[in-house]
Amino acid sequence: MSNVTNKLTINLSKALLMGVCSLGLAVSATAAPVATNTTLSKSSPIFLGDGGEYPFSSAVRVGDTLYMSGQIGFKDGKLVKGGIKAETKQTLDNIQAVLLQYGYQKSNIIKCSAMLTDMDDFSDFNKVYQTELAKPYPVRSAFGVTELAAGASVEIECMAAK
Repeated sequence: MSNVTNKLTINLSKALLMGVCSLGLAVSATAAPVATNTTLSKSSPIFLGDGGEYPFSSAVRVGDTLYMSGQIGFKDGKLVKGGIKAETKQTLDNIQAVLLQYGYQKSNIIKCSAMLTDMDDFSDFNKVYQTELAKPYPVRSAFGVTELAAGASVEIECMAAK
């Protein structure tokens, strides 16, 4: 009896497999054809500026999108004094300078990532951020981090598109 059961199981499996394959062929035969004359446009990245003594570019442009390196509250080669509000303001001023350098403006910003060393500063950070950027605000992520370069309290990186 087990030999008969095995043959029946094998035959049923084969029939099921054939049915599934046939259904797959029928579905793919009725699918919309793939356009063969479509031209894909992909811009090569253009690396802009250099990080000076640091190993990074200040921005990279791909098509009309500008990806900026993170900025901190540096002015005249040192971190501004005055806490999170002063650092956030200077950081956003530095972002504005990069944007202008490459032909963009704050209204072109579509995404920001903010890193703060103390999430208790989040409210003060948001007050400055809100006064420096206009509605509709870019999408944003905010992260609490242990430490930032040069002892900064905040770092912001952004993407802009025209």
